[in-house]
Amino acid sequence: QFFKPFHWWYAVIIFVIANLISALPAGFKGDEIVYNSFQQPNVAPPDWLFPPMWLFLNITSLVALYIVANSPKQQPKKQLFLALEMFGWVLFAIFTTLYFGLNSPILGAIDTVAGLIVAVASLICCYSISRKASILISFRALWLVLASYVSVYVALNNVDPFFQ
Repeated sequence: QFFKPFHWWYAVIIFVIANLISALPAGFKGDEIVYNSFQQPNVAPPDWLFPPMWLFLNITSLVALYIVANSPKQQPKKQLFLALEMFGWVLFAIFTTLYFGLNSPILGAIDTVAGLIVAVASLICCYSISRKASILISFRALWLVLASYVSVYVALNNVDPFFQ
């Protein structure tokens, strides 16, 4: 296999590349002015919470990826998990371009809901391979339940400047 064994520094490379791409349109903290300008539900997290939360979620997701990738079990679910996680990292990396760079809550909501679907599918795939990895992925899935609600609310209750 191409990445067998999956070394810890592969995770560092994924983390660095995804976060650099993510930071391009709005910086590492996003654009608080854009985020705070939209009407949001009462449960919307404050803008300052996103960087530490996503740092935590990035780390837990990469640890889960490391565990599953190095699992001795060879099964279709493992390959599907690896593909889903790759897609999940792409969604993470392009979110700020869609939401802040293009100023589009609709595209941001689509990305966020897609991320939730990927996280749940990843959780299902890795459960039979590693319970520890599934717990680590569940943090991301739970966060994305809240984030999906907030992003869909914002998309439905605000004018989308990109589609105007």
